[in-house]
Amino acid sequence: MKSTHSHNSTITVLTILILLFIGACVYTYLTLTSLSTRLDSLTVNLNTVSSNLASTTSRLEVAIANTNANLSSALGVQQQSVSNIQMQLGSVQSQVGSVSGTVNTLQKLAKTDPELLKKYSKVYFLSDNYIPARLSIIPDAYQYSSKKQMLLHSDTLPFMQSMVDAAAASGIKIYAQSAYRSFAEQRALKDDYTITYGAGTANSFAADQGYSEHQLGTTVDFIAPGLGGDLDGFDKTTAYTWMVANAYKYGFILSYPKGNPNFVYEPWHWRFVGVKLATTLHNQGLTFYDLDQRTIDGYLVSIFDPN
Repeated sequence: MKSTHSHNSTITVLTILILLFIGACVYTYLTLTSLSTRLDSLTVNLNTVSSNLASTTSRLEVAIANTNANLSSALGVQQQSVSNIQMQLGSVQSQVGSVSGTVNTLQKLAKTDPELLKKYSKVYFLSDNYIPARLSIIPDAYQYSSKKQMLLHSDTLPFMQSMVDAAAASGIKIYAQSAYRSFAEQRALKDDYTITYGAGTANSFAADQGYSEHQLGTTVDFIAPGLGGDLDGFDKTTAYTWMVANAYKYGFILSYPKGNPNFVYEPWHWRFVGVKLATTLHNQGLTFYDLDQRTIDGYLVSIFDPN
């Protein structure tokens, strides 16, 4: 009986162990099945999220591209607008500058004596009360003789001094022998010449009062040492040669060269007409009286410009 009971107990233990093993296997299977199901579900969800993410990314890329295109277009429009504004501003500035330049020119002309570039010498006439606006005394160092005070247009004097100084720097001595003469002085001089040489001869080399360039205050008769104080022979001096080559740089021109229609050849008689006009005449081989008056008047605004 004892043996049978022991055998039954053993069977019971084995049965329990088998049941436990089976239960463990079933539990493990169910657990694995559940995990597999959840994994499948998570995989599906992940695929869905990935798909949605890819779709969203694509839409974002399209949106960003469109935004960039819109921004580029807007920027281009703005840049064009800025360019147009700059062009308009430049045009306005140019117009303002042009108007300003015109105003400055008119103001400059208003302050410039219109008589200074007229053709006198039997063409235009200066009245007996005409006197240059400003006259200055020519310093003794520039005069041939200091016994007589000579006057010159105040704005012309610096040009004459610069010219004489430049000649001196080259070893050439040039002096002013005569400069400004009033209407009355010219009349007295012409009367003296008429008495001495006769009316016909005097008219060939001396202007009547009112027609002399000396009355403008911008004309000088120059002389060089070695002539005994006479004007005749000036064209045989190195001073004359130097002036022919250089006087235009300082605004002076020879009024009465050989063959001129107004008076006899006067190599000593030099008129200030401004650097620009003198340079034009020199470069083109023309004389002052070769140009028409309208062309000459165009240089009036620049008559006292340094270059």
